[in-house]
Amino acid sequence: MTLCYNRNMSIRKVSFAPGEFYHIYNRGNDKREIFHDQQDYFYFLKTLNIFNTKMSLRLRYMSKDFFICNNNPGLVSIGCYCLMPNHFHLLVTQKEDGDISKYMQKVMTSYVMYYNQKYKRTGSLFEGKFKSKHIGDDRYFRYLFSYIHLNPVKLIEPKWKTEGIKNQEKALDFLEKYEYSSYGKYVKGKDKYNILDTSVFPEYFPTKESFKKDIFDWLTYDDECLTDEGG
Repeated sequence: MTLCYNRNMSIRKVSFAPGEFYHIYNRGNDKREIFHDQQDYFYFLKTLNIFNTKMSLRLRYMSKDFFICNNNPGLVSIGCYCLMPNHFHLLVTQKEDGDISKYMQKVMTSYVMYYNQKYKRTGSLFEGKFKSKHIGDDRYFRYLFSYIHLNPVKLIEPKWKTEGIKNQEKALDFLEKYEYSSYGKYVKGKDKYNILDTSVFPEYFPTKESFKKDIFDWLTYDDECLTDEGG
């Protein structure tokens, strides 16, 4: 089974514009892990919340128990996310010009400071600046929702994209229990870190059943594929 998806007509390189949607991602230098334990994942998830504000906040190391209270106007709206051991994915739109860049700079700088202090290292952590792709049509939009949420499957079935899925029920159960993506929000209605703002995103999945069906359809697709973007 050959898996691929032609995205050429869906992507264009432009400056970030309010009201447009973007796939944001980055990975560790040389594809090295950037999340080693639960604390690392949780810290990054919390930064996604706390730095999504127009207020000035110090970029400093914060303890794993810092309190999340973000009721201020945000810089971006996040429709979905997923953290993997060596990379992350976000689906975002910005409120005003420059907001995505401001937001990502704060998030990534804070995490690098935390990571370097915890692991007693210096230097860059990520593979350069964050990467971005514009989302130009509905099909690519729906594809990305599934692609981002399906990333964790490779942790239990590394070759599923080329060889097919061996245990569909196990894969879907794993996705539902995976703590470091927004999958749980869509199937359980829980957003533990108050990261998502789906009100400005197209309502492709009015019910959890429609969301799970779309995920399942991509998981078992024979004709096109979920190609790696930043993984």
